[in-house]
Amino acid sequence: MEIRDSARKWGVPDADMLHAVDNAIVVISRGYQGDEQWLIIGPARNGALLEIVVPADPPERIIHAMPLRASFYHYLPTIPPQ
Repeated sequence: MEIRDSARKWGVPDADMLHAVDNAIVVISRGYQGDEQWLIIGPARNGALLEIVVPADPPERIIHAMPLRASFYHYLPTIPPQ
């Protein structure tokens, strides 16, 4: 998968971006400025959660990557109390 320069803005290593995509916890289709994008939440190699954005149209490319913001926590699955 191609990684665009815009995805490197927050200093997330390429290997962590790819790890997050390959090990996605959540994938959400959403519209942004008239374009369909995939919001992917997945772990970096150290386990820290990342938010990754991949446009739905080809070619496959990561255009945004950063540590997961609190505004996206509600997408995470919850574990019911035991």
